[in-house]
Amino acid sequence: MPRQSVFDMSFAKVYSALVNKAERKGRTRADVDEATSWLTGYAPDQIDALLASDATYGAFLQQAPAYNPASDLIKGKICGVQVETIEDPLMKRVRQLDKLVDELAKGRPMEKVLRK
Repeated sequence: MPRQSVFDMSFAKVYSALVNKAERKGRTRADVDEATSWLTGYAPDQIDALLASDATYGAFLQQAPAYNPASDLIKGKICGVQVETIEDPLMKRVRQLDKLVDELAKGRPMEKVLRK
């Protein structure tokens, strides 16, 4: 069975995995929503609507209403990959959101996660 690209996966499936990752470490879905909204410009109600749709994770990131220009401040490794060196813009967005959720799960204060 061929592997499915993360871009083609259901947004609901990927997002629930990100929320579960944060919740296992004592954070909430609201924390993940806040970080996601900061990064992508989606409002929490827009995220809810996308969760109820058949949107793909790739479409969610490509169609972000206001991708944060401060996203370039997201640095470090996630899954063994240095985020700031990723050349594919869409894969970079995937890793940036994963990095924010990883920082939440590690207990980093929201102000630092959101690069304030």
